[in-house]
Amino acid sequence: MISRRKFLGSSMLASAGVLMAGDSLSFGQAATAASNSGLRFGVNFTPRKRWWYCWLDWDSKAIAEDLSGIASLGMDHIRIQCLWPLFQPGIGNVSDRLLENLHALLDEADDAGLDVEVTVLNGWMSGLSFLPPWVMPLARPQNGDDFNIFTSSAIVEAERLLFHRIAETIGGHRRFLGFDIGNELGVPMGMNNPASMKEADGWAKDMLSYCDQIAPGKFHVNGADHSHWFNDFGFSRETLANTGHATVMHTYIYFDGVLGQYKYSDPAALHLADYEIELAYAYQKDLNRKVWTEEIGVSSKEMPPEFQPEYMDRQVRNIAATGKSWGITWWSSHDIDPAIRGFDSYEYHLGLLDLQNRPKPLGRKFKELAAELRRSLPQAAPRRTALVIPDRGLSTKSWPADWRFARAYMNLIDKGQTPAIVVQSRMKDEDYLRARGIGNLIACGC
Repeated sequence: MISRRKFLGSSMLASAGVLMAGDSLSFGQAATAASNSGLRFGVNFTPRKRWWYCWLDWDSKAIAEDLSGIASLGMDHIRIQCLWPLFQPGIGNVSDRLLENLHALLDEADDAGLDVEVTVLNGWMSGLSFLPPWVMPLARPQNGDDFNIFTSSAIVEAERLLFHRIAETIGGHRRFLGFDIGNELGVPMGMNNPASMKEADGWAKDMLSYCDQIAPGKFHVNGADHSHWFNDFGFSRETLANTGHATVMHTYIYFDGVLGQYKYSDPAALHLADYEIELAYAYQKDLNRKVWTEEIGVSSKEMPPEFQPEYMDRQVRNIAATGKSWGITWWSSHDIDPAIRGFDSYEYHLGLLDLQNRPKPLGRKFKELAAELRRSLPQAAPRRTALVIPDRGLSTKSWPADWRFARAYMNLIDKGQTPAIVVQSRMKDEDYLRARGIGNLIACGC
């Protein structure tokens, strides 16, 4: 198994109008409204034509066709990627043309009936680095500033500029769901933009707070990957579980370390997503807060194609059975055109739709599951027994994934139990345990 971080190496609306948009929810209501809307189903949008390089060669017709295909699967939202160096080619420059294209995409999404989560700081995506040339490692430090994307005052000011310009452009759009501040930012953190846990947490809190200022009432999150949940690295689990409007999980048996010790059909593979949801919930202070499985996918590198529908079925139902999920957003909408070279082979065939915009078997399966679970969401399975884990105590490296907590959870699953998870610092809080319906505690022994 390999680590994902080693896996291939103008404005249309006045800012005052955005900040006072009449159709926006008041601050703090976005997460409540989302959680009351039932389990949501969506996809991470991957344009068929030119991938996300399409921002530079915009084709509204092609985008509209793609979004129509997504809507035909019964999806209600998409997550999109603003490639950072394209949107902000200079430290003080944001592309007006790409902002116009972004607004056009939300207009097309409106026609298709899809809400849009906009992921902004894409310095890493699909196994490739997309950091702008004016940040580390390419930028030359000046006046003692390190040009680190988490700790440099000049870079953070530039990041805020980008968010502000995007909020001016689409902040009042009725299909704008909210900001995802960045895609898997732990990857550049582990490569060439290091940050201590204190620095990473401080940056995330400040950036999410800024998003609430410039786009109040929207659904802002931090699209962190597995490295912070399986390791004591970068963003702390406490911060990820208590900032933004939902806690985010990226669930892949390939990258999360499952296949290094289990088979694709073992319970550990089929219960990976619900383990991550229960882990996040253990760190959350707000018991009404939801967990978003923002990325989940599968390829033939992990299992035979004939087993993939069952894998999807089991994972989706296990997520729904927690009763703690905001939504499930599959990776990804479409396959990548093989003419677009440079990605690892893993990335090309993850779509629910093919390059002719036709549903693949997994696409049809996801459509069926979404329709069924919208009609009748199962009652959350009771979790009266809880696995007690240390608040910290995992590897401080970014990779490989430390499975000490997860293995103890999977051992209980193997014994037929459906456990909750409680951190040690709360194991004697009787009111908390009672609120969660927990009556039996089992030591992790890890």
